[in-house]
Amino acid sequence: MAKVFCKKFQEELDAMTFPPLPGEKGDELMQNYSQAAWNEWIKLQTMLINERHLDLSDKENRKWLSEQMALFLENKDYEKPAGFIPPED
Repeated sequence: MAKVFCKKFQEELDAMTFPPLPGEKGDELMQNYSQAAWNEWIKLQTMLINERHLDLSDKENRKWLSEQMALFLENKDYEKPAGFIPPED
């Protein structure tokens, strides 16, 4: 499997097999983040959508979620679901 230096985990990990989003953004994510980082984001994204009852047909909700994705992947302070305890490695 191809490897990529993951900016989230700061180590060489398995690369994604295809861009997770269309266009340049998807290519950028694929080149800079591992499949493991993307999988962690998907779990968090699901919790955020469910807890906040986000309507993804609303442009503002999609914008907020995209901002949270960037913060999460860059290891910055992102929104956490109530009672969220990060998984131990």
